[in-house]
Amino acid sequence: MKKEYRVKDNKDFQTIFKHGKSFANRQLVLYYLHKPNQEHFRIGLSVGKKLGNAVLRNQIKRYLRQAFHELEKDVKQEYDFIVIARTPTREMGLRDFKKSLSHLLSKERLLHKR
Repeated sequence: MKKEYRVKDNKDFQTIFKHGKSFANRQLVLYYLHKPNQEHFRIGLSVGKKLGNAVLRNQIKRYLRQAFHELEKDVKQEYDFIVIARTPTREMGLRDFKKSLSHLLSKERLLHKR
């Protein structure tokens, strides 16, 4: 995932938390904020220390980035997203991340219809 596709600033995170909407399932929490005139979506990832050591947390973030990358063409471009990983993500593989993420995005109508 390219750097311009990432939410890095704490100010941006706080704006999305404060003004955005949220939706969750058992594995992930998704916050999103509509930003008209934005060329592409941006994602911010949050994986807490309670989930495991740095190796596991980084693996979870890699899986989430890859899942977004695979869904990139279907995701609506004018949004900023923050994804927070919950405890069950410790035992998940890439296919599970993609399934969980696409479930959240489709429930909130953030995917283009095919």
